[in-house]
Amino acid sequence: MLLHRAASLARMACIVSSVALVLTMPAQRCEAAVTVLDDAQRQVSLAQPAQRIVSLAPHITELLFEAGAGKNIVAVTDYSDYPEAAKKLPSIGNIFALDLERLLALKPDLVIIWGTGNAKILANKLRQNHITVFESEPHDFEMIATSLERFSILAGTSAVGKPAADAFRKRLDGLRKTYQPASSKPISVFYQMVRKPLMTLNDDHMVSSAIRLCGGRNVFGKLKELSSTITTEAVLAANPDVMLTTGESTEALQDWLAFPVLTAVRKQQFYTIKADLLNRAGPRILDGTEILCKHLTVARSKSMNQS
Repeated sequence: MLLHRAASLARMACIVSSVALVLTMPAQRCEAAVTVLDDAQRQVSLAQPAQRIVSLAPHITELLFEAGAGKNIVAVTDYSDYPEAAKKLPSIGNIFALDLERLLALKPDLVIIWGTGNAKILANKLRQNHITVFESEPHDFEMIATSLERFSILAGTSAVGKPAADAFRKRLDGLRKTYQPASSKPISVFYQMVRKPLMTLNDDHMVSSAIRLCGGRNVFGKLKELSSTITTEAVLAANPDVMLTTGESTEALQDWLAFPVLTAVRKQQFYTIKADLLNRAGPRILDGTEILCKHLTVARSKSMNQS
């Protein structure tokens, strides 16, 4: 009798154990699978977090490292020079001259691509080769914060990526409180992206987000294209308070000294910021934004004193 009862209990324990195993297996698979929306509003899904990631833009490389996924990167593109560890990763060219065969040979489980211009064609080619693609094209600060979160989800590094996103938002909020004027008239800014041919950016670019945060207004913000060639006459007509460019010095702006009628020339309001701090939609954009805000604070003070 006792033996029979013991045997029955053993069988019940075995059944319960088997049922528990069956019930937990789908949950485990569910936890391993990850899905996010990319910046093109496409659903990006992986059966498990990516272990082999290819970054196809410098800002993407910076975001991946900040999100804790640097160890998962197997290749980058040219000019991926930050952080220092990124310089040690193999480059497969650039978005305009990419070694696609070499990329495919790396067998990535995720390729993150700068989702603009000709990159769309490359993204489609990769998908045709059954490669999972995330299109990254942040247009504002919050998209950078969510990029950190989404990249960390895809790489299984949320323990790093979520705090990094929170820290980014906290610093951003501090910059807004410090530099964003409550009611003063925006100071007009011309951003010279390229000297020859003369080119600028519109309000869809992160540079304009930085200008707005600092209490400025991009005089060419309403242009249709993200980047556009413009004329000298257009700049003269816009008559900006400030002229801004990237680089180590304001030498690229010296041609405008020939036009003393310009407010920026008359008030000597030429400013420059290191290119990768302002043009890259990565974590260091806040460094560039803070520098820009300090420049525009000086420019605003000059305008008030000289008006």
